[in-house]
Formats: sequence, C-alpha cells, structure tokens
Amino acid sequence: MAQSISGTLYRGREGMWSWVAHRISGVLIFLFLFAHVLDTALVRVSPEAYNTVMETYKNPVVGLGEAGLVAAVLFHALNGLRIVAVDFWAKGPRYQRQMFWAVVIGFVVLFVPFAIRHLSIVFSH
Repeated sequence: MAQSISGTLYRGREGMWSWVAHRISGVLIFLFLFAHVLDTALVRVSPEAYNTVMETYKNPVVGLGEAGLVAAVLFHALNGLRIVAVDFWAKGPRYQRQMFWAVVIGFVVLFVPFAIRHLSIVFSH
C-alpha cells in the first residue's frame, strides 16, 4: 500500500514551507551582514569613500531592501522560536502546524505597521 504524501509531517505542507523560508531568510540575513561588515570596514580605509557609499544607499530601492531585511529577520526570529518549540517541547510536533500559523499572524501584526511607517518615510523624500 502506497503512503500518502499529504499525510506526512512536512512534504508540501506548512512545515516544509517554513523550512524553506527559514533557510532563505537565513541566507539573506547572512548576505546583508557580509555586505554590512565590508561597507562599515571601509570607514577605516577611506572615510570619503565610506561617505560616498552611504550616500548611494539613500534611495527608495535601498529603502525597500531595508524593509525586506526587517521582514527576513522578523520571520527568521519568530520561526526560530517555533523550531525550538517543535524540537524541545514534547507536544511541539503535534502543534507545529498551529505554531506555524501563529508565526504568520505574529509576523503580519509586527511587520505591517513597521512597513507602513518605514515606506512612508522612504517615499516621502
């Protein structure tokens, strides 16, 4: 008898998508931190070059990137707490689906007000 894929814990369900999103957000955060260390280190090499780089960051595209960074960090943090609960709480695996939706709701509740305020500032200049 063939096992149904939809009955497994992760395949194509919330657990799998949160796993994928967790990895993607982690890579994006790492790439930002790498770029941040490089551009911050530039201040020791040439303060004038550092100031030039900082001026190039003052545009709406970077403002959207900043919102994306906050989204990545927020999701990664909330989902990380869910992962800890699934791994270390005896009933965690049983409630992983509900916890996923709690992460989604928490993300929306926290990110939407930030995005509205941040993007209103970004696009008002």
